[in-house]
Amino acid sequence: MRQPICPLSIGYANDILQRSRHFAIITPLRLALRSDDSGALPQRHLPHSIDLCLPQTTLPLPSALDRPSLLDNSHRVETPEGIDLLLRPAGLVPRALAFAIDLAIRAAILVALFIILGMLGNFGIGLGTLLLFLVQWWYMVLFEVLNQGRTPGKYWLGLRVVHDDGTPVGWTSSLTRNLLRFVDMLPFGYFLGALSCLGHPAFKRLGDLAAGTLVVYRERPQARPTLPEVEAAKLPFALSLDEQRALIAFSERHASLSAERRLELASILAEPLAVTGENAEAKIHGIARSLVGAP
Repeated sequence: MRQPICPLSIGYANDILQRSRHFAIITPLRLALRSDDSGALPQRHLPHSIDLCLPQTTLPLPSALDRPSLLDNSHRVETPEGIDLLLRPAGLVPRALAFAIDLAIRAAILVALFIILGMLGNFGIGLGTLLLFLVQWWYMVLFEVLNQGRTPGKYWLGLRVVHDDGTPVGWTSSLTRNLLRFVDMLPFGYFLGALSCLGHPAFKRLGDLAAGTLVVYRERPQARPTLPEVEAAKLPFALSLDEQRALIAFSERHASLSAERRLELASILAEPLAVTGENAEAKIHGIARSLVGAP
């Protein structure tokens, strides 16, 4: 018995086939750029068949990116403007080294003050006691508030203190986190602070938890990668935003990839770009320059 003709239009079926074809082509390139340069290319997952008698809903295409997230200690913050900030919390070791540097600096300051003030007799001893309190408790606060969350030790280790939302630390928060250091030091040698730091996903000690602060790595400005000097080329077919990013990432990383690896990756798009495998790389670079608006 002859099967009834499905009311699905030929144009819609062609659109499904085209989307599946682009998915099978672009996805391996995007995944390969995320893998190690010496690793093997991921296998393509081509659909074996497409049922044209589908309900009138969008065809759910399988995503090759649907896999468990890798271990990451990044701290993502969304600003009121809807912009995501990616902060990298500092672990126990760099924080301990920064504290050791600051401790050495404070010790040197106090030794110099007591040597000078010791010549003034009892008045010098009283003044030295007052300066001991100021240096011990206000050294950290003044540097953190007035120097963008960086004491000298944190500066040399590339760290800074911020609020949980990424904003600069203020007087109240800095005072709270530093006055609670005596709790972190209990029962000896920063035991509670180290235990809290190791058990928290953002490496917070007790003072950070009470003050709502976070010690993060200071982001250094990086130069934008340059694209190869080729003539800009137009897109031969429509690409999604993720696919455009994959092509741009390939061009930006060309200097870090070997010639064999670039040829292997570019050959994935040789067929849809209607070029040979040897010319696919130059074509991708031209499309990338066109996407970023380079001449």
